[in-house]
Amino acid sequence: MRLLTPGDIRGLAERLGVRPSKRLGQNFVVEPGTVRRIAALAALEPGDVVLEVGPGLGSLTLALLEAGASRVVGIEIDRVLAAELPRTVAARAPDLADRVTVVAADALHVTEPDLAAVSAAPSVLVANLPYNVAVPVLLHLLAALPSLRRGLVMVQAEVADRMCAPPGSRVYGTPSVKLAWFAAARPAGPVPRSVFWPVPNVDSRLVAFTRRDPPDTAASREEVFAVVDAAFRQRRKTLRAALSGWAGSAPEAERLLRAAGLDPGARGEALDVAEFARLAAARKSAQKSAQKPAQESAQKPAQKPAQQSARQPAPPAAPRTI
Repeated sequence: MRLLTPGDIRGLAERLGVRPSKRLGQNFVVEPGTVRRIAALAALEPGDVVLEVGPGLGSLTLALLEAGASRVVGIEIDRVLAAELPRTVAARAPDLADRVTVVAADALHVTEPDLAAVSAAPSVLVANLPYNVAVPVLLHLLAALPSLRRGLVMVQAEVADRMCAPPGSRVYGTPSVKLAWFAAARPAGPVPRSVFWPVPNVDSRLVAFTRRDPPDTAASREEVFAVVDAAFRQRRKTLRAALSGWAGSAPEAERLLRAAGLDPGARGEALDVAEFARLAAARKSAQKSAQKPAQESAQKPAQKPAQQSARQPAPPAAPRTI
């Protein structure tokens, strides 16, 4: 397998008239040893269909084929790069070119039917995610593609810390809880700045994840995520205060927290995903209870007016004549 070298990547970009776009979060990995390490850490199994977001010029794509991917499906928003990638694979790995499919699309809007039209369902996500939308892309893909069972993604170091943080950590927050709804995440190692072109002004890290079942709750994912957003919108405040808008008032927030067995004086970073789910379920239960009397009142038949006696009153007695 002839992986791309720094010179190859710059030559390709020059021929295509491509300049790395900050808006699209394009920082291409140009060091062959790094993409080989990422492909090895992905621990691909026979039959794995790999989803790669932002394959760019193909550095990681080639390494994934070398590592044994049965198929690689690339989601590339840049249409020039999407058109060129199959040609690059055909030139460098002609025997494996039929294993690569490229979809020119925005990963934030990709759906299961979009991919079903071109490939078997992906089982593994391996990607150098665009740093400006890394968390939204990852959460969207986990929600939209239930076939994804595990993955390895490269993100900004600070984002990686938040994604893997446990409750109580200083950097634990919304990304930590929302990712925990879908999967267990762990750090998988640093990536030096020098392996990118252009060199970013931030450090990078790898995050590995394995899908798991969400907490058992009567609340929907959207309802749980709503309370998570509210709790961390003002993370310095106690939950009683931070959730007052979400609950309707501070006293109602306290009542719901106590109903869920949670301390109203705690802060959002103290709760794990199961506790947030319990709180969302408590609110849903309270809303159902409040709606029930109103529904019963609306369904209750109107009271009929009392019926008059069918017997007519007797006429007044005639005056007596003396």
